Amino acid sequence: MVTAGPPRVEDPDSPRRDKRMSLGAHLVELKKRAIISAIALVVGMIVAFVITDPVITLITEPIRLVAEERGDQSQVELMFSTVSSGFDLRLRMSIAIGLLLSAPIWIWQAWAFIVPGLTRKEIRYTIGFVAAAVPLFFLGAATGLFVMPNIVKLMAGFVPEGAAAFYDASYYYDFVFKLLLFVGVAYVLPVFLVALNLAGIMSGKAILKGWRVAIIVSVVFAAIATPPADVATTFLLAAIMMVLFFSAAGISMLFDRRRRKRDAKLLPPEPSA
Repeated sequence: MVTAGPPRVEDPDSPRRDKRMSLGAHLVELKKRAIISAIALVVGMIVAFVITDPVITLITEPIRLVAEERGDQSQVELMFSTVSSGFDLRLRMSIAIGLLLSAPIWIWQAWAFIVPGLTRKEIRYTIGFVAAAVPLFFLGAATGLFVMPNIVKLMAGFVPEGAAAFYDASYYYDFVFKLLLFVGVAYVLPVFLVALNLAGIMSGKAILKGWRVAIIVSVVFAAIATPPADVATTFLLAAIMMVLFFSAAGISMLFDRRRRKRDAKLLPPEPSA
């Protein structure tokens, strides 16, 4: 005689529950989260506009160092070539800094929209995701800020003796902004991989199998973020990105192992004859 085992109890925190939403509900959800993110961005921009002076002083420090080394301040300066370029620079800086200041809010809104209907456990994971992503982004930006003076000094070394080095304000800002943004995003990407693993979208083994692609992407990303002549900085950034990638793969594999143990406990016992 065959007796059936007890019915399987579904884990209320399982990410495999049905969380389908209609297209209209998705659009309403997207609109709500976009509005919240936009309000946070505007508030961040207002605050950022007030602090642009110390930020400009900070990012132009490499120019002053180059001027000191060349011994002639008049030959190394930040140049504003149009009447409105000063205001344009501050406005663009306000947008960029506003994005950074409002990052905890719009990152949370973006992730909550991508993975709707979060369980209590997934909410804890999401909070952990934001808590890890934001500091890592700022750490990456700080790394870019740390290597930036060396990059500027290296590039200034190619200016011929006796020639003036006038840095266009708009171009210089683009260089600094892209460097900080690229390095900051590079530091956050491994956190996204772990988050996708927690959501059940990618396994740890699947992440690890992409190590060859990760190496190529890391080198290309680092090469874009740094000048071609600064090979040492390029490989340093690429190495940091690879360490973060393998850390993300290792953490994801640990989570997969815990998930398999949890699922094994939820399985009903084998039917007895």
